[in-house]
Amino acid sequence: MELLDERPVPEEAREVKQQAREFAAEHIAPNAAEYFETGEYPHEVLEAGMDAGLVAQDIGEEYGGKGFSLHQVLAIAEEFYRADAGIALTLQLASFGAEILEEHGDEELKEEFLRPVATNEQITGLAVSEPDTGSDLAGMTTTAERDGDEYVLNGEKYWIGNGVEADWVTVYAKTGDDENNRYGNYSLFVVPTDTDGYEAEHIPEKMAFRASKQAHLTLEDCRVPEDHLIGVEGAGFYMLAEFFNHGRVIVGGHGIGMAAAAIEEAWDFVHDREAFGRSVDEFQAVQHKLADMRTEFEAARALNWRAADHVADSDDAGFWAAMAKLKSTETANDCAQKAMQLHGGRSVLHDRRIARVYRDVRVPVIYEGANDIQRNLIYNQAPK
Repeated sequence: MELLDERPVPEEAREVKQQAREFAAEHIAPNAAEYFETGEYPHEVLEAGMDAGLVAQDIGEEYGGKGFSLHQVLAIAEEFYRADAGIALTLQLASFGAEILEEHGDEELKEEFLRPVATNEQITGLAVSEPDTGSDLAGMTTTAERDGDEYVLNGEKYWIGNGVEADWVTVYAKTGDDENNRYGNYSLFVVPTDTDGYEAEHIPEKMAFRASKQAHLTLEDCRVPEDHLIGVEGAGFYMLAEFFNHGRVIVGGHGIGMAAAAIEEAWDFVHDREAFGRSVDEFQAVQHKLADMRTEFEAARALNWRAADHVADSDDAGFWAAMAKLKSTETANDCAQKAMQLHGGRSVLHDRRIARVYRDVRVPVIYEGANDIQRNLIYNQAPK
């Protein structure tokens, strides 16, 4: 069964898609069960991904990367997440947020911080979410106050990928207090993780994405030079919104990869098992479930690749990105649910791939903006 065929993939992304498939088969899939069981950070797989030229290469060539396009990163995401979501997220988080610095930072800041990520000497992260604030980007409370030629950051961040492992993170903080323009009150900063006042600890054991590490950050009188401000003060919300349009298309790819894994597991299981003297796949009810799974998968994947075109062209990007993320991640949930039903009692066994997929699909419906927020965006940003 070939679910992630190359037909919707543009020519320029097909070579890297094949490279990602081969890498996933050699390095991700064989190690998935072990890393899920231990919950350890997959350092060796990450290093292998770096050696293969598949990590942090969305950064432009002038800073040491390969300048992978949105379509190329999406092609990688599908293949990696089909093999294992936790390891895949670790690989794709290595440069998370760096696109913002590349797009809006000044040259000296990019040379100092962006280049080491592109050349795989460092990894980074993006610190936006907070313990008591969900998807409200204009409701974050972490502050950055100017003091002479420095900014002093105070607050907490939660669910921060690589918050412990990263060499530096991009921090979203409040720099203004204009009640009439709440979206203009936020800015973005490069914060090295060895800065005094930066403390990070891993969030305790998770039910899913166990090979990916998230952290709770505490910023207490954390001082950074004023030139660590990315772009201009007060533009953080708008830069982040633009960044998330790209990110949500990629998260759609996360869903597509996991949906493919669920369908593969269900298909193989029902064709290898007998019940009541017949092969399980001969029952019409089983066939209908598989038919529904495949139909929804193909619809979601077609939408996701169409959304990639629109976002790459800045054509109603927010609308298309929200639809891609919503449809693909919810299709992954639906496919995993049906696959669990088709597996019956064996679906709950801890060592089953479908059990891992079923847990993992619960996460992308939440990150990069919960799906109910995506519904708001789709309604409000629909082309009139």
